[in-house]
Amino acid sequence: MANTKTTVKKTNSKTSTAGSKNAKTVKLSKRKLTYALLHVQSTYNNTKAVLTDEKGNSVALSSSGAIGFKGAKKGTPFAATKIGEVLADKAILMGVKEIGVIVKGTGSGREAVVRAFISKGISIDSIKDRTPVPHNGPKPKKPRRI
Repeated sequence: MANTKTTVKKTNSKTSTAGSKNAKTVKLSKRKLTYALLHVQSTYNNTKAVLTDEKGNSVALSSSGAIGFKGAKKGTPFAATKIGEVLADKAILMGVKEIGVIVKGTGSGREAVVRAFISKGISIDSIKDRTPVPHNGPKPKKPRRI
């Protein structure tokens, strides 16, 4: 995907010069989607969310650290809500009306991301929990002999 964003400059009505200080840049996406998948990975320390198309190609992503949260605050539901709001705004600009959610992990931000999408007016088609479950796992270490 080469150059999927275009820059549109909005200038103040009084000044029509391109280099004015009041010019605002708004990024618009060329890609138009009506349905997308939201992959949420929530751990105790961080929450990541990726918006993909139906084939699984990444369209937009965000995480607690990318927004500016540091340390233990990255794993909070408040940080996850902010992630959901940022991604929902990006999705609305692309024309997304409905999403399917795939959740992984056991962190506290699992529901908060989904609720942020609902509050922005995007309907949710399905929610799937794909949290990996170990089936016996690796062999444990032998006890120390002292």
